[in-house]
Amino acid sequence: MTANRNPHAGEADPHEGQPVATAGAAADGAPTAEADSAVVFVHGRGATAEGMLEMATEFDTEGVAYLAPQARGRTWYPHSFLEAIEQNEPSLSSALDFLARVRQRVLDAGIPADRLCFVGFSQGACLSSEFVARNPERYGGLAVLSGGLIGPDGTPRDYDGDLEETPVFLGCGDRDPHIPVERVHETRDVLAELGGDVTERIYEGMSHGINQEEMAYVRNLVEDATSDE
Repeated sequence: MTANRNPHAGEADPHEGQPVATAGAAADGAPTAEADSAVVFVHGRGATAEGMLEMATEFDTEGVAYLAPQARGRTWYPHSFLEAIEQNEPSLSSALDFLARVRQRVLDAGIPADRLCFVGFSQGACLSSEFVARNPERYGGLAVLSGGLIGPDGTPRDYDGDLEETPVFLGCGDRDPHIPVERVHETRDVLAELGGDVTERIYEGMSHGINQEEMAYVRNLVEDATSDE
């Protein structure tokens, strides 16, 4: 059925060559010499990198490189994150590789992983949580806003590594039509088992979005990760 066709079918790396929008102490898709910490924003389906970068105005910090990769066609993968993983290939693997390249740009700039935060919303939250679970180490932080780990119920979560008490925040509404609360709980448990210091908040009556309390959590997470104390 054409409605379910993967728009990237036949492409080995759909997100190859896509741009990275920047703000703060970053330019040309990478941190500048003035940056001593970094935040990677990952947008949702149908959204833009520039739109996610607007969140940086919430943070009163200096020397922070803000980077936001742009998905081809504004979509990281074609189907729901709850579908079989192979149904979202090759786009999913391409998107994860894209995040790996952005992380490497940060590391190459001399910024350690423990001063790097990932902040994702919706499809970007799913992608960010999956990336961190597959590539665990001590990061500055992870904010999963209306999202969770990728794959259908029963997907093996045999990730290897240690998040070493990386601060993790998961926020979601209990009426979100896209993100089952059970998947948020599963993500919480998996990331905690990987050694993350996880905070979960489920908001009664909230649909798909970001509220002010979530923004406060994310702001504190970023400020803690980028402080010199």
